[in-house]
Amino acid sequence: MSTTTQRATSARAARRTEGRLDRMGIPRPLALGFVAVLVFMTGNGVESNFITPHMVAVLGSPETTVATIVTFYSLAALIGSYVSGALSDLVGPRRVMVLGFAVWVVFEVLFLIALAIGSVSFAAVAYALRGFGYPLFAFAFLVWVNITTPVERNGSAVGWFYVAFTGGLPTLGSLFAIGAIPLFGGGTGGETGAMIASVGLVLIGFLVMLFSVRLPNGFSRIAPEGESTWRVLTSGVRLTVTRPKVLMGFLVRLINTAPEFGMFVVLPAVIAQDRGWGQGRWLLMTVCVYATNILVNALFGWVGDRIGWQRTVKWFGIVGSATGLVAWWYVPQLVPAGSDWGYVLSVVAGCVFGCLLAGFVPMGAIMPALAPDHKGAAMAMYTTAAGGAAFLGTGVVAAVFALGGGGQAVTWTFVGLYACAFVMVHFLRVPQGDRTH
Repeated sequence: MSTTTQRATSARAARRTEGRLDRMGIPRPLALGFVAVLVFMTGNGVESNFITPHMVAVLGSPETTVATIVTFYSLAALIGSYVSGALSDLVGPRRVMVLGFAVWVVFEVLFLIALAIGSVSFAAVAYALRGFGYPLFAFAFLVWVNITTPVERNGSAVGWFYVAFTGGLPTLGSLFAIGAIPLFGGGTGGETGAMIASVGLVLIGFLVMLFSVRLPNGFSRIAPEGESTWRVLTSGVRLTVTRPKVLMGFLVRLINTAPEFGMFVVLPAVIAQDRGWGQGRWLLMTVCVYATNILVNALFGWVGDRIGWQRTVKWFGIVGSATGLVAWWYVPQLVPAGSDWGYVLSVVAGCVFGCLLAGFVPMGAIMPALAPDHKGAAMAMYTTAAGGAAFLGTGVVAAVFALGGGGQAVTWTFVGLYACAFVMVHFLRVPQGDRTH
Protein backbone atom coordinates (compact mmCIF):
# COMPACT_ATOMS: atom_id res chain seq x y z
CA MET A 1 0.00 0.00 0.00
CA SER A 2 1.42 3.43 -0.97
CA THR A 3 2.08 6.19 1.54
CA THR A 4 -0.67 8.32 -0.02
CA THR A 5 -3.18 5.48 0.30
CA GLN A 6 -2.18 4.90 3.93
CA ARG A 7 -2.70 8.57 4.73
CA ALA A 8 -6.11 8.59 3.05
CA THR A 9 -7.13 5.48 4.98
CA SER A 10 -5.98 7.04 8.28
CA ALA A 11 -7.87 10.25 7.52
CA ARG A 12 -11.08 8.32 6.80
CA ALA A 13 -10.66 6.35 10.02
CA ALA A 14 -10.16 9.55 11.98
CA ARG A 15 -13.31 11.05 10.48
CA ARG A 16 -15.31 7.96 11.41
CA THR A 17 -14.26 8.28 15.07
CA GLU A 18 -15.24 11.95 15.20
CA GLY A 19 -18.60 12.97 16.58
CA ARG A 20 -20.77 15.97 15.82
CA LEU A 21 -19.09 18.06 18.52
CA ASP A 22 -15.65 17.36 17.04
CA ARG A 23 -16.83 18.44 13.60
CA MET A 24 -18.23 21.65 15.12
CA GLY A 25 -14.81 22.44 16.59
CA ILE A 26 -15.46 21.25 20.16
CA PRO A 27 -13.17 18.33 21.13
CA ARG A 28 -15.45 15.83 22.87
CA PRO A 29 -13.10 15.12 25.82
CA LEU A 30 -13.06 18.88 26.57
CA ALA A 31 -16.77 19.55 25.97
CA LEU A 32 -17.70 20.00 29.64
CA GLY A 33 -14.68 22.24 30.06
CA PHE A 34 -16.48 24.82 27.92
CA VAL A 35 -19.42 24.54 30.35
CA ALA A 36 -17.03 24.98 33.28
CA VAL A 37 -15.59 28.16 31.77
CA LEU A 38 -19.10 29.48 31.08
CA VAL A 39 -20.23 29.00 34.70
CA PHE A 40 -16.94 30.24 36.20
CA MET A 41 -16.97 33.39 34.06
CA THR A 42 -20.64 33.97 34.91
CA GLY A 43 -19.60 34.18 38.56
CA ASN A 44 -16.67 36.40 37.67
CA GLY A 45 -18.92 38.68 35.59
CA VAL A 46 -21.69 39.28 38.13
CA GLU A 47 -20.08 42.50 39.37
CA SER A 48 -18.67 43.69 36.04
CA ASN A 49 -21.27 46.37 35.36
CA PHE A 50 -21.77 47.80 38.84
CA ILE A 51 -18.43 47.40 40.62
CA THR A 52 -17.22 50.96 39.93
CA PRO A 53 -20.29 52.82 41.30
CA HIS A 54 -20.55 50.20 44.08
CA MET A 55 -17.03 50.93 45.35
CA VAL A 56 -17.63 54.68 45.06
CA ALA A 57 -20.74 54.34 47.23
CA VAL A 58 -19.45 51.81 49.77
CA LEU A 59 -15.91 53.15 50.22
CA GLY A 60 -16.79 56.83 49.80
CA SER A 61 -13.94 57.25 47.34
CA PRO A 62 -13.97 59.52 44.28
CA GLU A 63 -14.45 57.93 40.86
CA THR A 64 -10.83 58.61 39.89
CA THR A 65 -9.56 56.57 42.86
CA VAL A 66 -11.87 53.67 42.04
CA ALA A 67 -10.81 53.82 38.38
CA THR A 68 -7.21 53.46 39.55
CA ILE A 69 -8.13 50.43 41.70
CA VAL A 70 -9.84 48.82 38.71
CA THR A 71 -6.77 49.56 36.58
CA PHE A 72 -4.53 47.69 39.04
CA TYR A 73 -6.99 44.78 38.91
CA SER A 74 -6.67 44.83 35.15
CA LEU A 75 -2.87 44.91 35.41
CA ALA A 76 -3.02 41.76 37.55
CA ALA A 77 -5.25 40.16 34.91
CA LEU A 78 -2.64 41.05 32.29
CA ILE A 79 0.16 39.39 34.25
CA GLY A 80 -2.04 36.42 35.10
CA SER A 81 -2.88 35.96 31.45
CA TYR A 82 0.79 35.57 30.55
CA VAL A 83 1.42 33.30 33.50
CA SER A 84 -1.52 31.09 32.50
CA GLY A 85 0.14 30.24 29.19
CA ALA A 86 3.66 29.94 30.57
CA LEU A 87 2.62 27.75 33.52
CA SER A 88 0.49 25.60 31.20
CA ASP A 89 3.62 24.97 29.17
CA LEU A 90 5.44 24.01 32.36
CA VAL A 91 2.97 21.94 34.41
CA GLY A 92 -0.06 21.42 32.16
CA PRO A 93 -3.23 23.56 31.84
CA ARG A 94 -5.35 21.57 34.31
CA ARG A 95 -3.13 22.39 37.29
CA VAL A 96 -3.15 26.06 36.29
CA MET A 97 -6.96 26.04 36.25
CA VAL A 98 -6.99 24.70 39.82
CA LEU A 99 -4.61 27.48 40.88
CA GLY A 100 -6.82 30.10 39.21
CA PHE A 101 -9.87 28.94 41.15
CA ALA A 102 -8.02 29.06 44.48
CA VAL A 103 -6.70 32.57 43.84
CA TRP A 104 -10.13 33.86 42.81
CA VAL A 105 -12.00 32.54 45.84
CA VAL A 106 -9.43 33.56 48.47
CA PHE A 107 -9.12 37.15 47.31
CA GLU A 108 -12.82 37.59 46.56
CA VAL A 109 -13.58 36.72 50.19
CA LEU A 110 -10.90 39.19 51.35
CA PHE A 111 -12.29 41.86 49.00
CA LEU A 112 -15.80 41.45 50.43
CA ILE A 113 -14.41 41.75 53.95
CA ALA A 114 -12.56 44.94 52.94
CA LEU A 115 -15.76 46.45 51.57
CA ALA A 116 -17.63 45.51 54.75
CA ILE A 117 -15.13 47.36 56.96
CA GLY A 118 -14.74 50.27 54.53
CA SER A 119 -10.97 49.96 54.06
CA VAL A 120 -9.89 51.49 50.73
CA SER A 121 -6.31 50.18 50.86
CA PHE A 122 -7.36 46.64 51.87
CA ALA A 123 -10.01 46.58 49.15
CA ALA A 124 -7.52 47.83 46.55
CA VAL A 125 -4.97 45.11 47.36
CA ALA A 126 -7.52 42.28 47.58
CA TYR A 127 -9.33 43.28 44.40
CA ALA A 128 -6.09 43.67 42.45
CA LEU A 129 -4.81 40.25 43.52
CA ARG A 130 -8.14 38.64 42.63
CA GLY A 131 -7.40 39.78 39.09
CA PHE A 132 -4.95 36.88 38.74
CA GLY A 133 -7.73 34.33 39.22
CA TYR A 134 -9.93 34.30 36.13
CA PRO A 135 -7.17 34.39 33.47
CA LEU A 136 -5.37 31.48 35.15
CA PHE A 137 -8.58 29.44 34.99
CA ALA A 138 -10.02 30.47 31.62
CA PHE A 139 -6.93 31.02 29.49
CA ALA A 140 -5.24 27.84 30.69
CA PHE A 141 -8.29 26.06 29.28
CA LEU A 142 -7.80 27.93 25.99
CA VAL A 143 -4.26 26.54 25.82
CA TRP A 144 -5.73 23.08 26.45
CA VAL A 145 -8.17 23.60 23.58
CA ASN A 146 -5.40 24.76 21.27
CA ILE A 147 -3.16 21.74 21.84
CA THR A 148 -6.10 19.35 21.38
CA THR A 149 -7.93 20.72 18.31
CA PRO A 150 -6.81 19.92 14.71
CA VAL A 151 -5.42 23.03 12.98
CA GLU A 152 -8.14 23.11 10.32
CA ARG A 153 -10.76 23.63 13.07
CA ASN A 154 -8.73 25.88 15.31
CA GLY A 155 -10.70 29.00 14.43
CA SER A 156 -13.99 27.29 15.25
CA ALA A 157 -12.62 25.95 18.55
CA VAL A 158 -11.44 29.39 19.62
CA GLY A 159 -14.87 30.72 18.66
CA TRP A 160 -16.58 28.22 20.96
CA PHE A 161 -14.18 29.16 23.75
CA TYR A 162 -15.29 32.78 23.45
CA VAL A 163 -18.92 31.70 23.39
CA ALA A 164 -18.27 30.30 26.87
CA PHE A 165 -16.01 33.16 28.01
CA THR A 166 -18.20 36.09 26.94
CA GLY A 167 -21.32 34.08 27.70
CA GLY A 168 -20.26 34.37 31.33
CA LEU A 169 -18.42 37.71 31.33
CA PRO A 170 -20.42 39.87 31.11
CA THR A 171 -23.60 38.40 29.59
CA LEU A 172 -24.95 35.78 32.01
CA GLY A 173 -23.11 37.52 34.84
CA SER A 174 -25.10 40.70 34.20
CA LEU A 175 -28.31 38.71 33.79
CA PHE A 176 -27.66 37.01 37.14
CA ALA A 177 -27.06 40.45 38.71
CA ILE A 178 -30.38 41.75 37.37
CA GLY A 179 -32.19 39.02 39.30
CA ALA A 180 -29.94 38.82 42.35
CA ILE A 181 -29.69 42.51 43.27
CA PRO A 182 -33.42 42.98 44.00
CA LEU A 183 -33.57 39.50 45.55
CA PHE A 184 -31.01 40.60 48.14
CA GLY A 185 -32.80 43.87 48.88
CA GLY A 186 -31.62 46.22 46.13
CA GLY A 187 -29.13 49.07 46.41
CA THR A 188 -25.59 48.49 47.59
CA GLY A 189 -26.80 45.74 49.95
CA GLY A 190 -28.32 43.87 47.03
CA GLU A 191 -25.11 44.30 45.05
CA THR A 192 -23.11 42.87 47.95
CA GLY A 193 -25.45 39.90 48.13
CA ALA A 194 -25.03 39.30 44.40
CA MET A 195 -21.23 39.29 44.80
CA ILE A 196 -21.44 36.78 47.64
CA ALA A 197 -23.65 34.55 45.47
CA SER A 198 -21.10 34.80 42.65
CA VAL A 199 -18.66 32.76 44.73
CA GLY A 200 -21.07 29.82 44.48
CA LEU A 201 -21.15 30.09 40.69
CA VAL A 202 -17.35 30.08 40.51
CA LEU A 203 -17.27 27.00 42.75
CA ILE A 204 -19.75 25.16 40.50
CA GLY A 205 -17.67 25.95 37.41
CA PHE A 206 -14.55 24.64 39.11
CA LEU A 207 -16.23 21.41 40.20
CA VAL A 208 -17.49 20.76 36.65
CA MET A 209 -13.92 21.04 35.38
CA LEU A 210 -12.42 19.04 38.24
CA PHE A 211 -14.63 15.98 37.85
CA SER A 212 -15.50 16.05 34.14
CA VAL A 213 -12.42 17.13 32.17
CA ARG A 214 -9.58 14.65 32.46
CA LEU A 215 -7.92 14.47 29.02
CA PRO A 216 -4.34 13.29 29.75
CA ASN A 217 -2.57 15.99 27.72
CA GLY A 218 -3.83 18.61 30.19
CA PHE A 219 -1.96 17.06 33.12
CA SER A 220 1.55 17.14 31.67
CA ARG A 221 4.18 19.57 30.51
CA ILE A 222 3.72 20.98 26.99
CA ALA A 223 7.15 22.54 26.51
CA PRO A 224 10.08 20.40 25.25
CA GLU A 225 11.68 18.42 28.07
CA GLY A 226 15.14 19.86 27.45
CA GLU A 227 14.16 23.45 28.24
CA SER A 228 14.80 24.84 31.70
CA THR A 229 12.01 26.25 33.84
CA TRP A 230 13.33 29.76 33.34
CA ARG A 231 13.42 29.40 29.55
CA VAL A 232 9.88 28.06 29.50
CA LEU A 233 8.56 30.87 31.69
CA THR A 234 10.26 33.56 29.58
CA SER A 235 9.75 31.95 26.16
CA GLY A 236 6.76 34.12 25.27
CA VAL A 237 8.65 37.34 26.00
CA ARG A 238 11.69 36.16 24.03
CA LEU A 239 9.48 35.15 21.12
CA THR A 240 7.83 38.58 21.07
CA VAL A 241 11.21 40.33 21.06
CA THR A 242 12.71 38.18 18.30
CA ARG A 243 9.69 37.87 15.97
CA PRO A 244 8.03 41.16 14.97
CA LYS A 245 4.90 39.43 13.63
CA VAL A 246 4.27 37.85 17.02
CA LEU A 247 4.57 41.33 18.57
CA MET A 248 2.07 42.70 16.05
CA GLY A 249 -0.31 39.82 16.73
CA PHE A 250 0.01 40.53 20.44
CA LEU A 251 -0.83 44.21 19.92
CA VAL A 252 -3.82 43.46 17.67
CA ARG A 253 -5.30 41.10 20.28
CA LEU A 254 -4.55 43.64 23.02
CA ILE A 255 -6.55 46.30 21.16
CA ASN A 256 -9.37 43.86 20.31
CA THR A 257 -11.50 44.00 23.48
CA ALA A 258 -9.95 47.05 25.18
CA PRO A 259 -12.99 49.21 24.29
CA GLU A 260 -15.29 46.63 25.92
CA PHE A 261 -13.58 47.08 29.29
CA GLY A 262 -13.29 50.83 28.81
CA MET A 263 -17.02 51.15 28.20
CA PHE A 264 -17.72 49.18 31.39
CA VAL A 265 -16.25 52.20 33.20
CA VAL A 266 -17.68 54.99 31.00
CA LEU A 267 -21.18 53.88 30.06
CA PRO A 268 -22.87 52.81 33.37
CA ALA A 269 -23.24 56.41 34.55
CA VAL A 270 -24.12 57.67 31.05
CA ILE A 271 -26.89 55.16 30.41
CA ALA A 272 -28.24 54.82 33.95
CA GLN A 273 -28.00 58.44 35.11
CA ASP A 274 -27.25 60.97 32.35
CA ARG A 275 -29.70 59.45 29.87
CA GLY A 276 -32.16 58.47 32.61
CA TRP A 277 -32.65 54.77 31.84
CA GLY A 278 -31.57 53.43 35.26
CA GLN A 279 -29.23 50.67 36.40
CA GLY A 280 -31.61 47.85 35.46
CA ARG A 281 -31.79 48.94 31.84
CA TRP A 282 -28.02 49.41 31.67
CA LEU A 283 -27.57 45.83 32.85
CA LEU A 284 -30.19 44.64 30.38
CA MET A 285 -28.40 46.51 27.58
CA THR A 286 -25.17 44.75 28.51
CA VAL A 287 -26.91 41.37 28.39
CA CYS A 288 -28.27 42.12 24.91
CA VAL A 289 -24.96 43.42 23.56
CA TYR A 290 -22.90 40.46 24.69
CA ALA A 291 -25.62 37.90 24.03
CA THR A 292 -25.28 39.05 20.42
CA ASN A 293 -21.55 38.47 20.72
CA ILE A 294 -22.13 34.95 22.03
CA LEU A 295 -24.39 34.08 19.12
CA VAL A 296 -21.76 34.95 16.53
CA ASN A 297 -18.44 34.01 18.18
CA ALA A 298 -18.59 30.47 16.85
CA LEU A 299 -19.91 31.77 13.51
CA PHE A 300 -16.90 34.03 12.99
CA GLY A 301 -14.58 31.17 13.95
CA TRP A 302 -16.22 29.15 11.16
CA VAL A 303 -16.05 32.12 8.77
CA GLY A 304 -12.33 32.50 9.48
CA ASP A 305 -11.75 28.82 8.75
CA ARG A 306 -13.51 29.29 5.40
CA ILE A 307 -12.52 32.71 4.00
CA GLY A 308 -9.27 33.29 5.88
CA TRP A 309 -8.39 34.21 9.45
CA GLN A 310 -6.59 37.43 8.53
CA ARG A 311 -9.36 38.70 6.23
CA THR A 312 -12.00 38.02 8.88
CA VAL A 313 -10.10 39.92 11.57
CA LYS A 314 -9.32 42.86 9.29
CA TRP A 315 -12.77 43.63 7.92
CA PHE A 316 -15.23 42.18 10.40
CA GLY A 317 -13.18 42.54 13.58
CA ILE A 318 -11.36 45.84 13.17
CA VAL A 319 -13.46 47.92 10.76
CA GLY A 320 -16.72 46.47 12.06
CA SER A 321 -15.90 46.96 15.75
CA ALA A 322 -14.76 50.55 15.23
CA THR A 323 -18.01 51.36 13.44
CA GLY A 324 -20.10 49.67 16.13
CA LEU A 325 -18.23 51.42 18.94
CA VAL A 326 -18.90 54.86 17.46
CA ALA A 327 -22.58 53.97 17.10
CA TRP A 328 -22.80 52.71 20.70
CA TRP A 329 -21.45 56.00 22.03
CA TYR A 330 -23.34 58.46 19.81
CA VAL A 331 -26.79 56.89 19.45
CA PRO A 332 -27.63 57.29 23.19
CA GLN A 333 -26.52 60.94 22.96
CA LEU A 334 -28.72 61.66 19.92
CA VAL A 335 -32.00 60.11 21.10
CA PRO A 336 -34.29 61.73 23.72
CA ALA A 337 -33.14 60.95 27.26
CA GLY A 338 -35.36 58.42 29.01
CA SER A 339 -37.36 57.51 25.89
CA ASP A 340 -38.26 53.87 25.30
CA TRP A 341 -37.63 53.96 21.55
CA GLY A 342 -34.32 55.78 22.12
CA TYR A 343 -33.28 53.06 24.52
CA VAL A 344 -34.11 50.37 21.95
CA LEU A 345 -32.03 52.14 19.28
CA SER A 346 -29.15 52.45 21.76
CA VAL A 347 -29.33 48.72 22.49
CA VAL A 348 -29.28 47.97 18.75
CA ALA A 349 -26.19 50.17 18.32
CA GLY A 350 -24.47 48.30 21.16
CA CYS A 351 -25.42 44.97 19.60
CA VAL A 352 -23.70 46.00 16.36
CA PHE A 353 -20.50 46.47 18.35
CA GLY A 354 -20.98 43.19 20.23
CA CYS A 355 -21.62 41.28 17.01
CA LEU A 356 -18.62 42.55 15.05
CA LEU A 357 -16.28 42.29 18.04
CA ALA A 358 -16.48 38.55 17.36
CA GLY A 359 -14.64 39.16 14.09
CA PHE A 360 -11.42 39.06 16.13
CA VAL A 361 -11.97 35.41 17.10
CA PRO A 362 -9.50 34.00 14.49
CA MET A 363 -6.62 35.80 16.26
CA GLY A 364 -6.61 32.78 18.59
CA ALA A 365 -5.69 30.65 15.59
CA ILE A 366 -3.33 33.18 13.98
CA MET A 367 -1.05 33.56 17.02
CA PRO A 368 0.14 29.93 17.32
CA ALA A 369 0.41 29.76 13.52
CA LEU A 370 2.87 32.68 13.64
CA ALA A 371 5.25 30.47 15.66
CA PRO A 372 4.45 26.82 14.86
CA ASP A 373 7.66 25.69 16.55
CA HIS A 374 6.74 27.49 19.80
CA LYS A 375 2.96 27.25 20.00
CA GLY A 376 2.87 27.30 23.80
CA ALA A 377 4.91 30.50 23.96
CA ALA A 378 2.76 32.11 21.27
CA MET A 379 -0.41 31.21 23.16
CA ALA A 380 1.12 32.68 26.32
CA MET A 381 1.40 36.01 24.51
CA TYR A 382 -2.11 35.66 23.10
CA THR A 383 -3.58 35.07 26.55
CA THR A 384 -1.49 37.94 27.90
CA ALA A 385 -3.01 40.24 25.30
CA ALA A 386 -6.50 38.93 26.04
CA GLY A 387 -6.07 39.69 29.74
CA GLY A 388 -4.15 42.88 29.02
CA ALA A 389 -7.10 44.25 27.06
CA ALA A 390 -8.79 44.96 30.39
CA PHE A 391 -5.72 46.89 31.55
CA LEU A 392 -5.48 48.85 28.30
CA GLY A 393 -9.20 49.61 28.27
CA THR A 394 -9.41 50.90 31.83
CA GLY A 395 -6.00 52.56 31.48
CA VAL A 396 -7.18 54.56 28.46
CA VAL A 397 -10.21 55.73 30.44
CA ALA A 398 -8.11 56.72 33.45
CA ALA A 399 -5.59 58.59 31.23
CA VAL A 400 -8.23 60.43 29.19
CA PHE A 401 -10.17 61.40 32.32
CA ALA A 402 -6.95 62.63 33.96
CA LEU A 403 -6.33 64.85 30.93
CA GLY A 404 -9.79 66.36 31.26
CA GLY A 405 -11.49 64.39 28.51
CA GLY A 406 -14.80 62.55 28.71
CA GLY A 407 -16.60 59.63 27.12
CA GLN A 408 -16.40 61.05 23.60
CA ALA A 409 -12.61 61.43 23.81
CA VAL A 410 -12.35 57.88 25.16
CA THR A 411 -14.39 56.55 22.23
CA TRP A 412 -12.23 58.22 19.59
CA THR A 413 -9.05 57.11 21.34
CA PHE A 414 -10.24 53.53 20.93
CA VAL A 415 -11.07 54.17 17.26
CA GLY A 416 -7.48 55.38 16.80
CA LEU A 417 -6.20 52.14 18.33
CA TYR A 418 -8.38 50.15 15.92
CA ALA A 419 -6.77 52.08 13.05
CA CYS A 420 -3.34 50.95 14.29
CA ALA A 421 -4.57 47.35 14.43
CA PHE A 422 -5.83 47.65 10.83
CA VAL A 423 -2.29 48.44 9.68
CA MET A 424 -0.64 45.68 11.70
CA VAL A 425 -3.01 42.85 10.76
CA HIS A 426 -2.03 43.33 7.09
CA PHE A 427 1.29 41.61 7.90
CA LEU A 428 -0.20 38.60 9.72
CA ARG A 429 -0.54 36.14 6.83
CA VAL A 430 -0.17 32.56 8.05
CA PRO A 431 -0.65 29.00 6.72
CA GLN A 432 -4.19 27.82 7.39
CA GLY A 433 -4.54 24.05 7.29
CA ASP A 434 -3.99 22.99 3.69
CA ARG A 435 -4.24 26.58 2.42
CA THR A 436 -2.24 29.76 2.91
CA HIS A 437 -4.08 33.05 3.24
